[in-house]
Formats: sequence, C-alpha cells, structure tokens
Amino acid sequence: MTAPAHTQEFEDAIKITPLSSHTYSADLVTQWSVGTAPNGGYLTAILYRLATTHFQNTHPTRHSSRPMPISMQLSFIRRSAVGPALMTVRDVKLGLRTSTIQVTLSQPGSSNSAEKYIDKVTGYITISDPVSEVGVSTPCSWTLYPPPPEFKPPQLRDGQPVPNSLWKKTIMKDPNFRRASSNSEFWEPVDPRLDERRGIVDQWGRLRPRGPKGGLGRWTNEAVAYLVDIFPVALENLEYATAKEMGSPPPYWFPTIALNIDFKKPLPEGGVEWLYSRITTKSVRNGRTDIEVIVMDEAGEIVALATQLGLVLGSGRNTGENQGTGQRKQSNL
Repeated sequence: MTAPAHTQEFEDAIKITPLSSHTYSADLVTQWSVGTAPNGGYLTAILYRLATTHFQNTHPTRHSSRPMPISMQLSFIRRSAVGPALMTVRDVKLGLRTSTIQVTLSQPGSSNSAEKYIDKVTGYITISDPVSEVGVSTPCSWTLYPPPPEFKPPQLRDGQPVPNSLWKKTIMKDPNFRRASSNSEFWEPVDPRLDERRGIVDQWGRLRPRGPKGGLGRWTNEAVAYLVDIFPVALENLEYATAKEMGSPPPYWFPTIALNIDFKKPLPEGGVEWLYSRITTKSVRNGRTDIEVIVMDEAGEIVALATQLGLVLGSGRNTGENQGTGQRKQSNL
C-alpha cells in the first residue's frame, strides 16, 4: 500500500476511529508533544481530520463528497495529555456552500474527578469543498514586508546548502522537550537582520516525521494545520528574552490558548515539499503572546493565515515539576 504524502508516521498520529455518527476516538502520541502535553498544532491536525471524516461518514452526500475545512476557531481549555481522547461533533449548520460544526476533544478525568471526561479543546470548524469554492479571486496590493532574504526554498546538494546560500538549517533547541518541532526540518536566514526584523521570523520548512514510518514527507492540508503552530526560531527568540527577564534558564513552555486559521489555498493531492512561514509577534505583555503566521507556497500564494494567543510559562507547569522562584516571578517582557 502506498504511504500517504505526509508519511505513514504522521497518518498514524492523526488517525481517528468513528464510534458513532457524532463521536470519534483518537490516541494522542508522545512524539508530537511538547514536554508531556500534545502540541496545539498536532491537536489541530487531528481536528482537521475529524471534520473531513465526519462529513465523509455521517454526511456523505454533502460538499461533493470532498469536504475541506476553510476556517477553524479553537480554544485550548486545559492541557491535554498523551493517551486516549474522545471527540464529539455537533452539526451547527449544514449548508450548500458552507457548513459549520462544533467539535470538542475530551479525555478521561482523574480518579478523584466527578466527571468521566473533561473537555480539553473546543471550537468551530467551517467546511466547504472544491466545487462550491467559486467566486471572485483578485490580487491585492499586500506583500511581505520587510521582504525575506529571497523567496525560494534553500537550494541543496547532497542534503547540504549550496555555497553562499542565504538559508541555514535550524538547529533545534531542547529537542527532547519540543518533540513536536523535531518532526519537521526548518531553514532560517543566515543573516536575520534583527535590527530590521525584531519580532519577525522567516522560515522554510519540510515535513520530516521521526520514526520507522517517517522520513521526508510532503505538506498536506492536515499537515498545514500542524505547521501553523510550529516555529522553533520564533520560540527560541522569545525564550531568550523570557530567560533574561525572569532570571531562570530555559526551557519555557508556550501553550496555545486560542488559535484561528483561515485556509486560503488547498494543497494538491500529492502535497508539496516546501512551505514558507512568516511569523510575527507584536507584543508580549503580562505573560501573554500574540503570534501571527502566514504560510505561503513556492509560487508566493498564501496557503493559510493563522493568529494565536499563547502563554509564557515555566516548563514545570508542563511537566509537573516544582518551579523555582525565578519561574514564579511575574514577567514584564
């Protein structure tokens, strides 16, 4: 059997199983986690797959049998955990051009909890399809500013950048803590020009899941849902500033609290090898971050737009370890 474009490793990680017309199960795996908590982008990819599976199974005649999310608005209510998850779907609107569903991801409560399942993620997903996606398409005057060093992916020879390349391979910091990021390969500018780009990060990325069924894959629509929450250099910059302000060493945890995605352009069925991301942070205040991500293909067309609200927390809040006084100190970055 031919492996999916995004590799069998990623396919297995986002697998969901129908339990009824509106309930599904999944198994959240360690490999796509940050510390002990599954990464927000990984959870988003699972919910993307939930939406398409729900319409294919429960509403097979709608959206030309080719449902695709065009918008997701998610709230990450509580920290999720590796292990089984239950997902429920409520049909909010079943329309001709667009449909809207409410999705909730829950996990078993603790032994001393009164609730059998506790909600971890909830939100709304808007569905359309390629046939219904008709209407005006017009170019706008928007462009990337400041521009990246060059708008084309790194040129490689035997896996290494060619001489005088403007891009260098990103070395992941704390890969055992940020395992989710280690399932991709990123390239950053050799000269980031920090004086011009404070709060701005450019990256080219390739999907490369670890594991026996992984290796170099291709970005698919589900994988884009994961990509919008993966930006190692941006987090490294934020982590450096946090450590300087807080007086305690990395790693830090930056959990996603709310995530909004506008899927502009579906990727071809076979996926694409490279995608570019522009990551921008405008303000970090009282331990809260804003992050905007623009994902573009090699043709310079926008694939997805994402905005998120996150927190800045000590890693002990993720792993359950005792926090030092430095990590309890109020941050005013």
